[in-house]
Amino acid sequence: MPQPTIQWYPGHIAKAERALKEQLKRVDVILEVRDARIPLSTHHPQISLWAPDKPCILVLNRQDMIPAALRDAWRDWFHLQGNPAYFTDAQRGTGVKALAKVAAKAGEAVNDRRLKRGMKPRAVRTVVIGYPNVGKSALINRLVGRRVVDSARKAGVTRQLRWVRIDDNLDLLDAPGILPARLNDQTAAIKLALCDDIGTASYDNQRVAAALVDQLKTLQRLTDGQIVPHHLLRDRYSVDEWSGSGEDYLLALGAEKYQGDIERATRQILRDFRKGTLGPIPLEVPPTSGLPGPPEGLLPEGLLPEGLLPE
Repeated sequence: MPQPTIQWYPGHIAKAERALKEQLKRVDVILEVRDARIPLSTHHPQISLWAPDKPCILVLNRQDMIPAALRDAWRDWFHLQGNPAYFTDAQRGTGVKALAKVAAKAGEAVNDRRLKRGMKPRAVRTVVIGYPNVGKSALINRLVGRRVVDSARKAGVTRQLRWVRIDDNLDLLDAPGILPARLNDQTAAIKLALCDDIGTASYDNQRVAAALVDQLKTLQRLTDGQIVPHHLLRDRYSVDEWSGSGEDYLLALGAEKYQGDIERATRQILRDFRKGTLGPIPLEVPPTSGLPGPPEGLLPEGLLPEGLLPE
């Protein structure tokens, strides 16, 4: 029986997307925020079509949730694509202050043109764009230095566009999370669900948790425990990983720890992954092919960055 597809495009996203495309006419610089665990799957394919003439700064948020060696690998890979990546942890403020300087630098051309026309300089207008729950609002609050927009680790908190003054040199437009109207790549959709970057009503918890277990076991095997330690699940839940499927593991965990309650076991694993309790675990690595598209599968063989391969 085929698995049901994961789709999520609520009315507030459709409305926000229309308003965003209109506001982009007034914007000087784009900050595209992605989830560092899945930087390929959280790239909106239409951003460059909506504003082809606007400088776009790539921000990979939640840098604390992937290994440092993988951050370096992604930084090198994006540099080779001609798209430098800036890593942040908006919850703690790491790497955030540098973004204001980068955005202001990217917008200098705006005021250069104004000065040539005899006009006074103005604040650079920057929009923060990204999928739901990748940390856009937390990033804005860190840039401002106080809580000016609502922020929570769940999808769909921001529902309207709002301009925020950072200082005399920079204005930020906070936009709701946006998604393509249809998620054609269901492998990417599962990653969005695992990282809580999509509405919970769009997927089945047990299906995505089983995919996570399969992913952890693949990472253990391909990297000889360098990214995901051997027996991580056994050490965490006292139930060992084995050669069975992720679904098998959920059944065993539910029976052993939660009196047969598989859904409770499912929620626990998802919560631990999303909070980082299981450690810094990626779901994507840089494609060695150099192609910008997402790799097939959660983590296919042959796509591990140099330095993360087993000895």
